[in-house]
Order: sequence, then structure tokens, then C-alpha cells
Amino acid sequence: MLRFVDAASRLLAPAEPVWRRLDRVGGGRLAARRMHPDFEGDARLRRGFAGIFWILTGEVVIGAAALVVAIVLAAVGTVEPPAVWFRSIAVLAITATLLYFAWRAWLGWYWAYSRLRLFSRVFPIVTLVIAAIPGIYPLWMVFEQILFSLLLIGVGDILTSDRFREAFPKPVAAAHD
Repeated sequence: MLRFVDAASRLLAPAEPVWRRLDRVGGGRLAARRMHPDFEGDARLRRGFAGIFWILTGEVVIGAAALVVAIVLAAVGTVEPPAVWFRSIAVLAITATLLYFAWRAWLGWYWAYSRLRLFSRVFPIVTLVIAAIPGIYPLWMVFEQILFSLLLIGVGDILTSDRFREAFPKPVAAAHD
């Protein structure tokens, strides 16, 4: 997986000015902050990121499968609620965003690590709460949401490991006079 990420990074490198502009939007005042330099190229971090990329790839597969199921059910005459269509498309969009954050964090950008860590904690909670509301989704989509949440919890677990927290230390707030 990391060979693929390395190759994709080299392929996308000419567009780095565009990515940095997106980073500025996504990272705000922390957009220029990098990981601790002692951890660049760290084998344990690279393995952790490999796990994250595999999990997020699984999320893409799950999101695509949910969309395919909804399309097939519609083709055979089963009317799914609009929430199914919204959820199916939203999962793919969310996962694409999370993959971008993972890629930028893998390159050492603190803001991306921070966003990925935040969303890997928030999205599972929101997803499970919504899945628990009766009648919003058919049973198959409730299971899809549970699986989506469990996988994201795995991403969050990797990101909160000691190694990741050492590599991406929280910025110290500036003292005010």
C-alpha cells in the first residue's frame, strides 16, 4: 500500500501548490505545521499509515457497495428512502476527504493528522446515533453504518497510539501578555 501512496505522491507532486492551497483552507493557522522531524521516515509510523490507508480503502469499497446495492434495489423496483441515497453518496465523499487527510498527514502535515484524528472519533458516533433511529434506513444500511463506524474507530485507534502522538505533538498555545 505504501508503494502505491509513494507513487501517487510522486505523480501528484507537480500540483503541490494546489494541494498547499487546499491545506491552507483545511488547516487554517496550523497549515504550515509539520510533524516532529525526528519521526520522518519512521518505520512504525509508516506501518500505521499503511493500516490507515487499507482501512480507508475498505471504507471506499463499503461506500461503493452501498451505492451499488441502492441502485440494484431501485432497478428491481424497491423504493429506498432519500436518506439511503444521501448516505451512500456522503460516505464516498467523506471517505475521499479522509483519504486526502491521511495522505497529507503521511507527508507530515500536522493539520491533516489533527483533522483525521478528529473525524475518526466524531463520524463513528454520529453514524451510530443516526443508525439507531428507527425507520431512517433499511436494515442492510444499518449494518453498513455499523461496519463503517467500526473501521473508522480502527483509524482513530492507530492515530491515538503513543507513536503517532509523539510524532504529531499538539501545538503549545502562545502566551498572551
